[in-house]
Amino acid sequence: MKTETEVLSDLAKYCSQAERCIYDVRKKLNATNLTEDAKNRVINRLIQEKFIDEQRFCRGFINDKLKFNHWGCIKIIYELKRRQIKPEIYADVMDTIDEDEYLSVLSHILKSKKRSIKGYSDQDIFRKLYSFASSRGFETPLIMKALKDLFSNIDHEASFE
Repeated sequence: MKTETEVLSDLAKYCSQAERCIYDVRKKLNATNLTEDAKNRVINRLIQEKFIDEQRFCRGFINDKLKFNHWGCIKIIYELKRRQIKPEIYADVMDTIDEDEYLSVLSHILKSKKRSIKGYSDQDIFRKLYSFASSRGFETPLIMKALKDLFSNIDHEASFE
């Protein structure tokens, strides 16, 4: 059984290793035997000492998921909501995403996937790529634009029949 001070120390170390949000820390705290008041004191102390900063967490999370995981805004926002981050915290950060970079990421993953995807026709491959980009959290209008650029030789309306 760890004391509140020991748990605080462990969680400060945990937060020092990577950006964490309150939800992540609360999950760790729930595995301890501390009372609810003690858990709240630990969280407040971590926030006060800047071990937890949800705005900073959002900046890093959004940047990493876009650049390294190649996620779209829909999936990023879903994951932030799942971590109980308030929209007013992540909205400003989402607005700073560079549109050209975002479209470049989408185009890149579609080109890469197209090389490895199997299909019996261009329309079949088009549908599979649409589904792939959609599962990554990209918005339909952007997916359609990127796919039209990639498949300039097929009838796109027929692709979804």
